[in-house]
Amino acid sequence: MGLFTGLLTLPLAPVRGVTKLAEVLTEQAEARLYDPARIAAEMEEVADAAAAGQITQEEAAAREEDLIRRLNEGRARRERAGG
Repeated sequence: MGLFTGLLTLPLAPVRGVTKLAEVLTEQAEARLYDPARIAAEMEEVADAAAAGQITQEEAAAREEDLIRRLNEGRARRERAGG
């Protein structure tokens, strides 16, 4: 980037910074959401809650289905990123 272009686009620097921050936060949130270890821990919590009678079997099944969907989505995202 030339000096002239750098000076002309300098007022956009804060916008670029906020955009980059939003990208980083999104990546971190998605990494946490689709983390297989975290999903496994949540799966255990659901099973424990169902065994303790805190939630019904239907609620447990619905939550487990959502967790399995997240796990599959995370795998698909990693495959797309890797190849």
